[in-house]
Amino acid sequence: MSWTDERVELLKKLWSEGLSASQIATELGEVTRNAVIGKVHRLGLSGRAKSPAPTPARPRSKTERPERPEARPHRPATIGNTALAAEPEEMPEEAPAPAPAPADNVVPMAQRCTIMNLTESTCRWPIGEPGKENFHFCGARSNPGTPYCTTHARMAYQPVQDRRRDRRLAYL
Repeated sequence: MSWTDERVELLKKLWSEGLSASQIATELGEVTRNAVIGKVHRLGLSGRAKSPAPTPARPRSKTERPERPEARPHRPATIGNTALAAEPEEMPEEAPAPAPAPADNVVPMAQRCTIMNLTESTCRWPIGEPGKENFHFCGARSNPGTPYCTTHARMAYQPVQDRRRDRRLAYL
């Protein structure tokens, strides 16, 4: 199919009348909607006939105004299945104090050791910041073949699936 002068004129006429590209393609025959759109852009046709604007609604008097529905109470967004989710409690006027950070590395004083006291059978899990006065190692009895005790081995050797799931939950 080639764009003859007659077909181009018909395209311009139909486009200015406000027909869609699909309708123009059907009217012209042997041409696709995309071909019509391409030709319209190449011709630089941008102005289209506007459909008549809807008549503006007449202003209502104050007595005719519909009542606004009451605002719904704010509910926090939940993710996932909410069938067993607890009902949200009403927000207290004062924000609760932040919870203390969990102490996941609590090691008895007698068990703690320095780098000088480490052996092959002691847990080498570092606790604290190196170079600081309170830095130490766990010192508990380590599992055979690993440098850590049972608790710290679970923290150090997480299955790949669990790490990915935990990482996803951290971003939610």
